Amino acid sequence: MRAWPHELLQRIRTIPIYRYTALVVAAVLVFGLVQLTRTLLHDDRSCAAGVARPEDSGECVGVSTSSFDFGQRQFADTIRSVARENRSLKAGTYVTVALFEPFTATDADTMNDVRHELQGAYLAQYQANHDDNGETPYIRLVLANPGATGAYWERTVDRIVTMTTSSDRLRAVTGIGTSTDNNKKAVAKLTRLGVPVIGTSITADDLANGQQGKDPYPGLARVSPTNTDEARALAAYAKVTADRALLVYDKPGDPYTKTLQQAFATLLKGSPYGSWPFTPPADRSQEGSTPNTFRQITDLICDTDAKLNTVFFAGRHTQLRQFINALGRRGCQSRTFTVLTGDEGSYLTGDKKLDRTALQHGVAVRYTALAHPAAWTNKPPATGGSPQDTQDLDKLLATAKTSPVGPIGPVSLDDGQAIIAYDAMRLAVHGIREATPDQQKIPPLADVGLQWPQVKGSLRVNGASGWICLDVHGNPYDKAVPIVELTPQGGSRFVKIAWPEDRPPAKDCLPPA
Repeated sequence: MRAWPHELLQRIRTIPIYRYTALVVAAVLVFGLVQLTRTLLHDDRSCAAGVARPEDSGECVGVSTSSFDFGQRQFADTIRSVARENRSLKAGTYVTVALFEPFTATDADTMNDVRHELQGAYLAQYQANHDDNGETPYIRLVLANPGATGAYWERTVDRIVTMTTSSDRLRAVTGIGTSTDNNKKAVAKLTRLGVPVIGTSITADDLANGQQGKDPYPGLARVSPTNTDEARALAAYAKVTADRALLVYDKPGDPYTKTLQQAFATLLKGSPYGSWPFTPPADRSQEGSTPNTFRQITDLICDTDAKLNTVFFAGRHTQLRQFINALGRRGCQSRTFTVLTGDEGSYLTGDKKLDRTALQHGVAVRYTALAHPAAWTNKPPATGGSPQDTQDLDKLLATAKTSPVGPIGPVSLDDGQAIIAYDAMRLAVHGIREATPDQQKIPPLADVGLQWPQVKGSLRVNGASGWICLDVHGNPYDKAVPIVELTPQGGSRFVKIAWPEDRPPAKDCLPPA
């Protein structure tokens, strides 16, 4: 046995040279096959230009500059129209605006919301490039996806920031449709690094400047009122006294529900019933066990004094729907109740899980919409907005079924999302063009966000959702707040325009100091 290695060596020495060559070639082939296998088995994380899947996720996140639709067929028509418009722009004549939305969302409500905001932003882009008397710079629109829950906000923000110094000439970000912790972080970093942001449907007070006199998000502008302003408008409309109302609220809450709760609680100071909490799942789009809690709360509501007839609800739309369903099955059917809530109520217009029989049996649900297509069509106020601005959007929509504007797929304005995104993009275009120096084509990045305090008076933006007159903190002053009611037949109906200041703004639309 000990001689075996020596004998083997002797045999190898006697192998002719061509056999050595064959052995080497075989070894090279085996090595190459191994490397090829590794390459083939390697997971390619790229999705499209500017978009890739993180190592720990299958979502395609980043900033898309092509016609990539994030695997969402309902977005495809609009995204192709965006890409066609972008391709028509000549180098050196445009700046870029990023639409920041969760394009890989999975729940139907959020996907519907994103689709409408995408459509609204694109229509404003097209209008700016074709119907503004040749004003420049032209607008290129790209799609920034931080992931379904915003978990990848930082890598998306980093990509946006690099585009401000490249040939993309990115000059603003719009979107940020929901008031979440991840969106707060994204806005904080973007504005800290000098990127102007225009929020569409964010309403949380802590995702705004001017609270306690501080501006934590320099360069942030919004087209939607804060939760506090929505609550003030709702109170001005409803004229509810504290002894006839109570508050049901999300505990621990998120940026939207917390500030809505605080605003409602201020209105209900002195209520003998206080505030009644519920605890939803961390992902508030999930059903969780809150229906059990709402059944119990409904029983307690029936125990209150008969004069109580109003419930303020500070929560997201899934929990709002569960509460309405529970209230519809209440034991005290002889009593009638009105549920008053924020703009999350708009999600219920098409929610098939909503028990609409509740709306036929003594339950009315009214909410503060961000916008509504009927707000300016029937005896509108003399100030604060105009039918003409709504008609301009309607005309644009009418041409968006086919090329050259569309197609952009089915469009609904009832939830207000397309309208508010259209207005946010128009505000972005206004800021970009006002910041462009005479005889120059491209505005400095730092100058765009400096335009927001001047958006008032004759320099206001006449939005389809109402006049956009910004205060020194970038918040809309006395913005029109449509009060909308859910209907038993499905959908919703416009009730009335309410105002945070209890009256429309003056003709000059100049916020007080």
